[in-house]
Amino acid sequence: MEPQIITNGLISASSCLLMALGFALIYRTARFFHFAHGIVFTASAYCTFLLVAWLQVPLWLSLVLGTAGGTLIGVLTEICIYRNLRRRKVSSLVLLLASLGLYIVLQNVLSMIFGDRTRSIPSVWGHETITIIGARVTYVQLGTMCISLTLSFALGVLLKWTRLGRAVRAVSDNPELANISGIDSDRITVCVFAVGSALAGVAGNLAALDVNMTPTMGLGPLMMGIVAGIIGGGRGIAGIALGALLLGMAQHLGAWQIGSQWQDATAFLILLAFLLVRPEGVIGKKHRTATV
Repeated sequence: MEPQIITNGLISASSCLLMALGFALIYRTARFFHFAHGIVFTASAYCTFLLVAWLQVPLWLSLVLGTAGGTLIGVLTEICIYRNLRRRKVSSLVLLLASLGLYIVLQNVLSMIFGDRTRSIPSVWGHETITIIGARVTYVQLGTMCISLTLSFALGVLLKWTRLGRAVRAVSDNPELANISGIDSDRITVCVFAVGSALAGVAGNLAALDVNMTPTMGLGPLMMGIVAGIIGGGRGIAGIALGALLLGMAQHLGAWQIGSQWQDATAFLILLAFLLVRPEGVIGKKHRTATV
């Protein structure tokens, strides 16, 4: 296999991993498909673009503030919309539809403000490439891989070794029992949305630096993140990372053999195969039910 194909698969997996981790974290805690996660990805990139191109803020500060802006949007969706709906005891389907509607509304808001044409974030790195083991990568792509690994490790430490992480796991397993134990599930859910949205914001900024951006750029990465999470089992970070790696490699192998237009089709064919053969994912375990 050519080194460039492997490298492209690793780059794709790294970007997909951040979206998958953020989505899975929110899904495990809030227990519904947060489709507006995709607009957090997009809005972070446009916040950075606004700061750099329109307000002339330094790039490094714009990336931080842009990610913070996307994170704020994610947190506000939880506080202003989802929390009120949960208090009314609505079903997960209603939450999903609300999230989808929110995605469409915010995407159109971005289109109204910035237009639909492709935008780019002015970058000091440009698209200069370096050669590593026979494969050419840009500095942004190399940074994407390093940042993805670092944030994945940091998330693992947060969930396993901190008080907040233990509370998140408790709310994910049983929110009612967590409330009885003195854990404020609403506060923990806000924290989860903040962490998950920050991961999506970082992914959005890295993608915009690499391949430019449009108001619709968030849907594809969101879908790939969901697919990677399902393939990996949807729970542990290691499983999701393995799912992202399998997905990224399969997409680029498919593009190499049969054409780049089949990348998305390859991803969903893999998803369909896992749902039919191993629905619990690569590392996931089958759930057993006991009747008393």
